[in-house]
Amino acid sequence: MPLKPNGSPHMSQRKISRKTTLMRSASRAKKPAKPGDASSSSIRSGTKQEAVLALLKQPSGTTIAAIMKATGWQQHSVRGFFAGVVRKKLGLTLRSDKGERIYRVTAEKAAKSKQARKPPAVSAA
Repeated sequence: MPLKPNGSPHMSQRKISRKTTLMRSASRAKKPAKPGDASSSSIRSGTKQEAVLALLKQPSGTTIAAIMKATGWQQHSVRGFFAGVVRKKLGLTLRSDKGERIYRVTAEKAAKSKQARKPPAVSAA
């Protein structure tokens, strides 16, 4: 291996300033999701998300096992999709019927209810 002029066999690394590093990480950061109404037109066709939502919108509903088979996801991934995408991102109301656990999306959107906080009770001593 030929030696560098400074006598080192290794190539020198170019030093990157801290400002450049911060600028790069800021530009690569994930942008927050745009708030607003997420309609079915915002979902690309042919995706797993679209397939799951189609199963959930059936009047008979669907099971987690059916979604697992349709998407190749594991059970915890399906449940995470319900919580993160269906309920939070899309704001849909997800109903589950006991027994074999049939899940379905109802027509109305979930109401984001924030209960007014009561001030702590102050005891008059």
